[in-house]
Amino acid sequence: MSAIFNFQSLLTVILLLICTCAYIRAMAPSLLDKNKTGLLGIFWKCARIGKPVIALYFLLHKVVFILLISMKYCLMM
Repeated sequence: MSAIFNFQSLLTVILLLICTCAYIRAMAPSLLDKNKTGLLGIFWKCARIGKPVIALYFLLHKVVFILLISMKYCLMM
């Protein structure tokens, strides 16, 4: 099934695009900084929001992981 029709897959593709653009901007900023407008400006915008989005994603991931571990521990008692 295409990622367009599956919401979870669409979110995964968008997050992958944001992470990839942030990585490219960290390694070679001149590739994305010269295209701030137009169609290629989408990649520059993804790179700009990349760091906060990645940080928020990993923060939420750790919180959910800790909650799941604590729930599993509580159920074992």
